[in-house]
Amino acid sequence: MYVELDINANLMFADTASGDYLDKAVSWSGVTRKAATKAQMHGLFYNDGNALMDIPIGSRFALGEINYKATERLSLGEYRMEAETAGAAANANLGTLLPIDYVNNLARAELAGLLIAGTNRESDSALYERYQDRISKPITSGNRYQYEEWARETSGVGRAKAFPLWDGPGTVKVVLVDNAMRAPSAAIVQAVQTYIDPSKDGMGNGAAPIGAVVTVVPATEVPINIAVKVTLASGATTAQVQTQLAAAAESYLAGLAFVDPLVRYTRIQGLILDIPPVIDYENLTVNGATSNVEVADDAVAVLGTVTVT
Repeated sequence: MYVELDINANLMFADTASGDYLDKAVSWSGVTRKAATKAQMHGLFYNDGNALMDIPIGSRFALGEINYKATERLSLGEYRMEAETAGAAANANLGTLLPIDYVNNLARAELAGLLIAGTNRESDSALYERYQDRISKPITSGNRYQYEEWARETSGVGRAKAFPLWDGPGTVKVVLVDNAMRAPSAAIVQAVQTYIDPSKDGMGNGAAPIGAVVTVVPATEVPINIAVKVTLASGATTAQVQTQLAAAAESYLAGLAFVDPLVRYTRIQGLILDIPPVIDYENLTVNGATSNVEVADDAVAVLGTVTVT
């Protein structure tokens, strides 16, 4: 009983709550969890002569466990296909489509590429981070924190950073990263631009106040290349170390996005020594040097190559 009471007490407070209970705990602040969005794919459709052909809007197809529906004709035989299941699982789902609805003269159909990435339901940690920003930073009257909050309300935006007066009086630049702390797609950037300042003329046609000309851009990615020579435990391989080091470094770099501009050489050293098969290491370089790497305020460090010998 006491264990159950303790669990239920924790679910009442934002810093210990999870799931729907976290939604309820932060709702008073006006911050709500971002829902999952559906992927938009590029579909191609061919007749028995291997020529592109049109299909009826609304036609449904399947690829693996995900179904898709034709929602918009892009050109002859090319359609926007929307996943019926929301989330990021459909983003890399390319290949041959199987028709669910009969389409006359159709011989072959395929998903050839991604138009707009689907996103998963916002995680507890991301929701709590936005909640902390809302209550710890004064958001009012179009200050810099409000621009960042506006940007992060859009699905697919992980973090944002505003730069006031970046190109003279009345100008604001908003730099974005996605949920993976990488440069977001053009569609996400455009969605934020449309929401904050669609006309970019200071007329107040979006969320931004009159007089503010807002430019929304993706963060510049700075690749971090790691090379190291290791002494391995018996039975271990460099491939194992490379996989574990890449995962650890990717997580470390994601945590730095718009928080800390310095990629610390000593932190990379620690990541290597934390890998169980590694007994010792030498000749560690980060971007070809043995020093810290500093990225610009509007840039984000991302994992480049990992070389382990």
